[in-house]
Amino acid sequence: MSKVMVTGGAGFIGRYLTAALLARGDSVVVVDDFTTSDAARLAEFRHQPGLTLQEGSVLDQSLVEQVSAECDWTAHLAAAVGVRRILDRPLASLRGNVLGTEHVLAAAQRHHHQRVLLTSTSEVYGRNTGTLYEDADRLLGPTTVSRWSYSAGKTVDEFLAFGYWRELGLPVIVARLFNTVGPGQSSAYGAVLPRFAAQALAGEDLTVYGDGRQTRSFCYVTDVVAALLALTDQPAAVGVPVNVGSEEEVTILDLAHRVLRAAGSASSVRFVDFQAAHPDGFEEVPRRRPETSRVRELTGWRPRYDLDAIIEAVLEHERHRTGQLAQGGVSGHGE
Repeated sequence: MSKVMVTGGAGFIGRYLTAALLARGDSVVVVDDFTTSDAARLAEFRHQPGLTLQEGSVLDQSLVEQVSAECDWTAHLAAAVGVRRILDRPLASLRGNVLGTEHVLAAAQRHHHQRVLLTSTSEVYGRNTGTLYEDADRLLGPTTVSRWSYSAGKTVDEFLAFGYWRELGLPVIVARLFNTVGPGQSSAYGAVLPRFAAQALAGEDLTVYGDGRQTRSFCYVTDVVAALLALTDQPAAVGVPVNVGSEEEVTILDLAHRVLRAAGSASSVRFVDFQAAHPDGFEEVPRRRPETSRVRELTGWRPRYDLDAIIEAVLEHERHRTGQLAQGGVSGHGE
């Protein structure tokens, strides 16, 4: 058993990771400032002796040092999330991502942590629409467009992590997460599947930005957490980036129609121009799908749930949330 600092542990993925760590007998200290999360997500664990909740930011260096000193390793998930937040506050997003990561890595190194898990993002690939192996080129837009600040900040996070490994010997695992979905995810920060589910069940039109031909791949959150834990237990994963996601690709328009069918909804699809929704210059990437041979070779991991099962699980959660009758699906933790 280990004692683990989980930054961003009250966030969507962080909450599932915290649950998995507690379930296997680890103790967890969650550090979260609740700017884009909710302490209620951890309510069912609050009385477990293995959980400690520290409200605060990873920008608070003294807090990070204090918690690191009592932990064996760190899972660093805290980061700015949401298109609107990043467009409106790019400076705060950059500071939170880069300075917060520096604080976490420095404290882990000083306190001889066994390892640090850093959750990065598919955003580091930028405009690249090709086959996204981990060594694929990064193609970013201009620095005058705030949309690319998140990608740049997470890229710096990776450089910092690999620098701490190569120069200072701190074992780091960098997991590049692609679209992760599941029960309890909020649509407030741009997540498309919970938005579609809520619209379909409310009898509203599903809003699709652009022509809907852009593609994504969606991975169930418990599958992602299983991959993260498998990577932290694999010494060969140290010091290399690893894609984590599903290779099942779908257009956003097809996703909308699949949600409508699964929900039994008579709603329609309404197309919204990108520039009307984001007049400040948000740029959509037309395709993003991971190549996941590395995580399979390192850990044997594969996603358990396909997209249809994921859609059912998200719809089930939304039915519960709104008081409608649940109709099956993959069981999962809600909010």
